[in-house]
Amino acid sequence: MIRVVLPYHLRTLAQVGAEVTIAVEGPVTPHTVLSALEARYPMLCGTIRDHVTGKRRAFVRFFACGQDLSHEPPDTPLPDAVASGSEPFFIIGAIAGG
Repeated sequence: MIRVVLPYHLRTLAQVGAEVTIAVEGPVTPHTVLSALEARYPMLCGTIRDHVTGKRRAFVRFFACGQDLSHEPPDTPLPDAVASGSEPFFIIGAIAGG
């Protein structure tokens, strides 16, 4: 099981706690994790990735094992610690403004 930590606004939308666990089929990549997350919580579709292009939304970041994975290709394998469930995959809502 993959552990995913969600930002507050997505927790509220999905009506879940800070961390959810999901099963991922095949290799554990940001793409497969997000696909499994959206399949389990369909109300999150379009909030993390664009509906049409599937690209990460501009104000959303991904972190795992202390590394920013936001600009890595979506099919890049996640660290073994995330794949084994010992470390979570973080989805962070970035803050902008002045």
